[in-house]
Amino acid sequence: MFDTQAFLDGAIHFLIAIGIASAFLVLFQYLYQAITPQDERKLIREGNVAAALPFAGAIIGFALPVSSALTQTDSMVEFAAWAALAGVIQIVAFLVVRALVVKDVHARIERGEVATGIYLAAVAVAVGLINAASMTY
Repeated sequence: MFDTQAFLDGAIHFLIAIGIASAFLVLFQYLYQAITPQDERKLIREGNVAAALPFAGAIIGFALPVSSALTQTDSMVEFAAWAALAGVIQIVAFLVVRALVVKDVHARIERGEVATGIYLAAVAVAVGLINAASMTY
């Protein structure tokens, strides 16, 4: 038999969780764009695939540990802490790659070098996967 009250309780928890997770995703996107040397919005609007790839990778790389945190935490406060940490790790990873591996990332992305975009996207997703797996305790 369908338990209406259990469904409503679950639906409320779902709406809160998806609302907070979505807010973190939007915030992460703004922070990520703020630390990158190029204007992703402009470049993506212009059809620059090299700019879209690392941005998409960063979004996926952030969403992976956020989804893991949702399944591993018991409270929204704990979830928020893990989501914030996931965002910091993703941003630090980009800054490290930019400082040590692809020092001229801005010029390469603006020139539309897809190989650079693919590499940055792969790093972001890999960091996200490791980040997500590390949240299981």
